[in-house]
Amino acid sequence: MPDHDDAALLAAELLARRWLPRQHPRVKRALIDAELWQAVEDRLAQVGLRLVDNIYADHITTALRRGVDHAVFGEAALNANNNVELPRDAVSLLVVLWAMIVLPKRERQAARVAQGESEFQGEMFAGERPVPRAQSAGPVVSYRTLLADFGKQLGKKTRLDSNLRRLETHGFIERHGDDIREGPLLDLLLDYDVLAPRILDGTLADVLATTRAQRDATPGAGDDGQGG
Repeated sequence: MPDHDDAALLAAELLARRWLPRQHPRVKRALIDAELWQAVEDRLAQVGLRLVDNIYADHITTALRRGVDHAVFGEAALNANNNVELPRDAVSLLVVLWAMIVLPKRERQAARVAQGESEFQGEMFAGERPVPRAQSAGPVVSYRTLLADFGKQLGKKTRLDSNLRRLETHGFIERHGDDIREGPLLDLLLDYDVLAPRILDGTLADVLATTRAQRDATPGAGDDGQGG
């Protein structure tokens, strides 16, 4: 039988901290202990929440269970594009950053290639290697490149800076000087299966193709991700 005290502690810590790294001792145990994981899910379900996890992210978090959003947020939830009160241009920025960070990161993780390795290096023993962690596989987006490429469409510098702060506060991104990296929630709360086809086949496809071509044409750009 699972230790329900551990389940309660893990559920409580997730509610208090919003997300936890997969390397957290109780999270590591829950990831290999199906009964403990189920006990945590049962605890969260009692208050309308569910666990959110995928092998491509470095953290786990919680989210509302399907069907609960209407009861919690009312009629406005049916027409809202998010439930964290992000303005529309912040949502657009979030999608752009998701496309620039998560899509290439997932490609590298699927190929078992860490950032800084060549694709050939990754192919040699790809089947025997674990999925690289998000921070080691994800590209770094340059703030200056983001401003130059999307500033005009996303409200120019002042508005872009304001929305970047919002996204950082909500845990979608992390900023280190000029560098923008994946935050704990970027690959958890945005649905890859829904977004990826729309982006790859939609309006951002040409932009991503151009960005990748520029990165590949720049010596050393493939190693540090500065081209986006």
